[in-house]
Amino acid sequence: MKVISICGVDCTTCGEYGKTCNGCDAIKGKVFWAPYMELDCCPIYRCCKDEKKFEHCGKCSQLPCQLYIDTRDPSYSEEKHLEGVKERVKILKAL
Repeated sequence: MKVISICGVDCTTCGEYGKTCNGCDAIKGKVFWAPYMELDCCPIYRCCKDEKKFEHCGKCSQLPCQLYIDTRDPSYSEEKHLEGVKERVKILKAL
């Protein structure tokens, strides 16, 4: 069964799912990679859940906003990142 994060990522495809993470809602956005970026929480989670009180980013009329586009896995090329943004937006709009 897929577990879709608030930003549209299928959590079950992540190597940390079931280990250090059970999805954004379960860990309140305190994703494993945040400390590497000197953050305590995912900025997308903070915006979506804490500030705007949305169920997920698909409920926001600004999707994909600049924060959504700027929050990127540094190992991805720009092209791969933008493809992922498109796919995640599509997933979220369908929820």
